Amino acid sequence: MFIERRQVLLDRKPEAVFRAYMGIGGERGWLYMNWSWALRGWMDKAIGGVGLRRGRRHPDELHVGEALDFWRVETIEKNTRLRLLAEMKVPGKAWLEFESLQQKDKTLLTVTAYFAPHGVSGFLYWYAMWPFHKFIFDGMARGLASRARILSR
Repeated sequence: MFIERRQVLLDRKPEAVFRAYMGIGGERGWLYMNWSWALRGWMDKAIGGVGLRRGRRHPDELHVGEALDFWRVETIEKNTRLRLLAEMKVPGKAWLEFESLQQKDKTLLTVTAYFAPHGVSGFLYWYAMWPFHKFIFDGMARGLASRARILSR
C-alpha cells in the first residue's frame, strides 16, 4: 500500500474544515490545478472509465454511496472524515481521504491518498504519478485551508 499524506494545522473549528472538503469536486472543482483533474478524467474516459462526467448531486452535501466525479463516497463521519473510493481505471485500488481532527483550539486537516497496486503496472503507475501528486496534494491542502477560512467567517 502506498500512502501520500499532507497536513495543515488550522486556526479553525473542525466543522468549517469538514464543510470545506465536503464541497469539493463537481462544478466547484478540486481547488487546485483543476485542469489536471479534467485531464485525468479525460484520460479515464478515453480508456473506457467513468471520467468526470458524473459531477455531484448537490454542491455542498454528500451521502455514502454517491458518485463524486470519478470517485464513490465510501465513508462520511460528520465533522471528521470523508473517504472516497476511486472508480477511475487504475491498476489497483485507490482512495482519497480527508480528515479534520481537533487539536486543542486548532484543527489538523489531513489529505491522504492510498493506493494498493495490482502487479508491476500498479507500481509503475504510482511512481509515474508521484511527481504530479506532490504538487496536486500540496495545493489541494492549501486550497482546502483557504476555503475553511472563508467558510468560518
